[in-house]
Amino acid sequence: MNPDLSTPQPPSKRKLAATTAIALAVAAVLLVTIVLPAEYGVDPLHTGAALGLTTLSAPAAAKAVGVPAGATLYKPVQDGPIGYYGGAYKVDSTVLKLGPYEYLEYKYRLEKGASMMFSWTATAAVTHDFHGDPGSGKGAEQSYDKKDRQASTGTLVAPFAGMHGWFWENPSSETITITLNSSGFYSSAMESRSDRTRRAHELTSLKRSPETGKNESK
Repeated sequence: MNPDLSTPQPPSKRKLAATTAIALAVAAVLLVTIVLPAEYGVDPLHTGAALGLTTLSAPAAAKAVGVPAGATLYKPVQDGPIGYYGGAYKVDSTVLKLGPYEYLEYKYRLEKGASMMFSWTATAAVTHDFHGDPGSGKGAEQSYDKKDRQASTGTLVAPFAGMHGWFWENPSSETITITLNSSGFYSSAMESRSDRTRRAHELTSLKRSPETGKNESK
């Protein structure tokens, strides 16, 4: 009896095994030569490099964002709650002596919007006025805190460009020592005393070393 030639015959087990083996071999070749170099950067046969596929798996290079336009060493550009500057902030540490009934002013030059942190202590209570002066004439000064104090710690965001700082007066017959520490985006510091002497103080610019990750003074 002749077989029904209209009915497709299933492949033999031998042929099926051979076809499967060929498909697996092709898949393995594609995996090693294309998929691994392109997706994971693994290139054991160096075919990925020859075909330019390893660049596909390389992470994208980070692009550094520069300083916002308009930001300077002392004047910030505001982005929401963050003020960006064009350089490192400065630090200052000084010890001031006030003889009996003497007074002095110690002020920093800050641009409008520039920030400063400060902390000072005195060996006894002093007459005190924390204020700013835009330099536009008599009566233009603005007082921020006018109370007798022995210490104060806080921050200031300059409401206008000018000199910002403290008036301290010794109301006693004993010498008082004031220790001041501050950091901020100020450009200068000036000490003015009751004997009409004036002295500019040297400030320290603080930068972080890219090699050590530590702060370095300049």
